[in-house]
Parts: sequence; structure tokens; C-alpha cells
Amino acid sequence: MNQKTNTLSDLKQIARQLASQRASEAEAAQRQNARRAETDANLFARAIGPVTPLRAHGRALHKPAPVAPVPRQRQRDERAALQQALSDEFDVSTLLQADEQLSFRRPGLGSVVTTKLRRGHWAVQREIDLHGLRLHEARAALCAFLQSALRCGVRCVRVVHGKGLGSPGRIPVLKNKVHGWLAQKKEVLAFVQAKPADGGAGALLVLLESPKRL
Repeated sequence: MNQKTNTLSDLKQIARQLASQRASEAEAAQRQNARRAETDANLFARAIGPVTPLRAHGRALHKPAPVAPVPRQRQRDERAALQQALSDEFDVSTLLQADEQLSFRRPGLGSVVTTKLRRGHWAVQREIDLHGLRLHEARAALCAFLQSALRCGVRCVRVVHGKGLGSPGRIPVLKNKVHGWLAQKKEVLAFVQAKPADGGAGALLVLLESPKRL
């Protein structure tokens, strides 16, 4: 635009013309974008072919309930602490009662405790079978088992350790270790050999501390 501007009126007229030109260009651009969008939509529709809208199912969509976090690290710490507290070198022979079944009771408890335990005064609520495990596996499994039982308020459990008949020299290694591990746990009040029908010399009935005393 080559116009000679001599007055303020001329400048205003030029400004109005420029504004009108920019508005026309913007409108043209909008129409072009609309045509392009319509063309793209038509191309997409032709590509996918005819469609049928889904019927409303009328069901309410609920978000799944959040999964409660599992304190895995705390559980690992508890198991590690329990295992470290149990020594494989602990000599339990001096603590076993001099009866035919070598029962055990915590100092300060009367013999009536082991008598009641042997007679089934406390019902067995849980059981673990350690037979066939390596020593470190059996110790870890027993620790986790006791911790879980104590947390749930269980009083009486059965621990199956086997008779050791398949061990070298027929020495019941695992049986002796289990005796020592249990005697080291202050939460274990007593244990006796199970009845023949419940495992006999290959199992123990274990009395745990009452939840009120934990």
C-alpha cells in the first residue's frame, strides 16, 4: 500500500484498512482450518467404515478398592532379628526335664503345665512341618511361624521335626536343634513330645505365652 499520508485522518483510515485486512485474513484462516478438519474427519470415517453406537449398559463403574500396603521390610526385619537371636550352639540338655520324653518348661512354672500340655488341655491351633528342611531353612521357617502365631494370639502349636532316622548315624540333628531354638524363645513357656497319634518322637506340642503377657 503506497499512499501518501498528509493528515491524521489519513492515518486513521489506513489503520482501519489494515485492521480490516487482518480480520479478513484471520477469518479466511479459520475457514481453511475448519475445511481441513472436516476433510480429516471424512477420511477417518471412510477408513473405519460404518459404526453402530454401543447401547448404554446401565452399570455403575466402581474403582477397585486400594490394596493395603504390605509391610515387607518390617517383616524381613522381624525375621532377621528372630534368626539372629537363635543360636545353633545353644545347649538345651540341661534345661530339659528328666522324664522319659525330655519335656521343657520355663523356670518358675510348675510341672502341672507340662502335664496339662501333654494331656491336651490346650487345643493345637496351628502346625508347622520342618521335616526334610536344611537347618537354616528350618530355623527361618520356625521363626516366621512363631512370630505369626504370637501376633495372632495362638497359644498351642505343633512343631513336626521328624525322628532323624534318615540322618547320618541316625542322630536326630534337627530334633535337637528345634529343642534348643524353642528353649531360647522367651515366648515359649513349655513343650512336650506329641502323642503317638500326633507324631510321637517326631513332633512337639508347644505352649506359647498368653497375649495378655506379651
